[in-house]
Amino acid sequence: MAFEILKTGARFIILKINDGGKYNTTYKYEYEIIPKESMIVPDPKPVRGVTDRCINLITGLLPDMDYEIRITNTCGDEDGVSELSIHTLHETVTLNALEFGAICDGEHDDTMAIQTAINVCPESGRVLIPSGRYAVTALFLKSHISIEIEDGAVLIGTKDKSKLPILPGIVRSYDEDSEYNFASWEGNPLRQYASMITGFDVEDCTIYGHGTLDGNAGFDDWWKIDKEHFTVARPNMFFVNNCSDIMLAGLLIRQSPCWTLHPYFSKNIDVIDVKIENPWNSPNTDGFDPESCSGMRVLGVHFSLGDDCIAIKSGKIYMGRKHKRPSCDMLVAHCLMESGHGAVTVGSEIAGGVNNVKVTDCLFHDTDRGLRIKTRRGRGKDSVLDNIIFENIEMDHVLTPFVVNSFYFCDPDGKTDYVQSRESFPVDDRTPSIGRLVFRNISAQDTEYAAAYYLGLPESPIEEILMENVTVRYKDDAKAGQPAMSNGVPDTSKMGIYAENVKNLILSNVDIQGQDGEVVIRKGIS
Repeated sequence: MAFEILKTGARFIILKINDGGKYNTTYKYEYEIIPKESMIVPDPKPVRGVTDRCINLITGLLPDMDYEIRITNTCGDEDGVSELSIHTLHETVTLNALEFGAICDGEHDDTMAIQTAINVCPESGRVLIPSGRYAVTALFLKSHISIEIEDGAVLIGTKDKSKLPILPGIVRSYDEDSEYNFASWEGNPLRQYASMITGFDVEDCTIYGHGTLDGNAGFDDWWKIDKEHFTVARPNMFFVNNCSDIMLAGLLIRQSPCWTLHPYFSKNIDVIDVKIENPWNSPNTDGFDPESCSGMRVLGVHFSLGDDCIAIKSGKIYMGRKHKRPSCDMLVAHCLMESGHGAVTVGSEIAGGVNNVKVTDCLFHDTDRGLRIKTRRGRGKDSVLDNIIFENIEMDHVLTPFVVNSFYFCDPDGKTDYVQSRESFPVDDRTPSIGRLVFRNISAQDTEYAAAYYLGLPESPIEEILMENVTVRYKDDAKAGQPAMSNGVPDTSKMGIYAENVKNLILSNVDIQGQDGEVVIRKGIS
């Protein structure tokens, strides 16, 4: 057994245990974080606990302090003991939200009290939100500070739209030569209510703790949708625009009005040891939706929600053509994804492209699809998907483990002949493309609809799909359903691998048993 410290703050560490586990470790471990002698604190206390998870936020440390960390396998094996030394970061000051007027009764609006603490917090300072219930609207982040939401602290979002600020989609510059983009809704620069946690041009900010962000959404308010008449889009729980080096860690985030975490044109975003809970039937409550972002890490996150657990995006055609900013360089590891439409989805708003994504050591349970790529004609020539790797994944009751769909019927024109026709169209500025996809060391049990369903465009086939060391088994009483959301896809049950318009399909040690019909059905493959 080995462990490593992924990040050290003034009062926390991120601990990773490497014993071959996915979300949970193979064994339970006791940790002991022992302070060394300090001239500032006369009797610093050790931090002790037990964990069975690979990724852990551990709080309760003191700033600018030397610690010895000892991790012990609870089975008592002496070989399971590891030690490491760390030094916590400096902290200038702690500002308690209660000292700024927060009432924390769950009814009084505490937004201004908390926001004032954030605004005046000096560099390397901490804003502390202690145990209690805080009614809030929208809080805006600041650079070079940390915000700790303690165990027992709950930030509760408002149902009253009139209390929330509105972020305009686009504001033209004075000379009209440029524009400022403040908000986004499903890939377009449209007006949106500000999120509970909002950031613009912020760098080096950490929001952590064992508290809760509760969006307070329900079917009588935020989830009651009138798509024909809405003028302002629903808020996220977390929205950062043009930010860098932001971390969310340890929190429970629930009842989001729509997409839960939405980093936008940002880089180096970490979401670590977070739990995201939204009801299975809540609309558009994706877990993590990075849009035109780079350098993202999603580690040890538990998703249970009503749409895609992770949906990687880069805007629709206007934003894709104008900015040409792909989402790229993303790592997803040691996550548990449950009850969503897709575990990890790429698309469908991907006009800027997506590349260099690695998903590893994860568990997918009871999702409609495992990997889900959804694109369509009209996303544009900059919509290039490439080097997307899934490995060391265990899937349990995922209806269709692998889906690549180039005929996704989204948007008002999604079912038109241009989008849905299986005839070859001329390649032009509207044509997207898919490069290399790799799926290795993956097992799927209790599959129902199909092992894999790959649909490329006839004029722009998928370049390459590698499936290596992949095992699929079917549920005995598997039901029939549509493996991919596009016109002309029939309901299937226990289908093997369907591959249409894939240039190079490489199958190495692929073990599929219990399918109805052929293991591999190929169409339009050169």
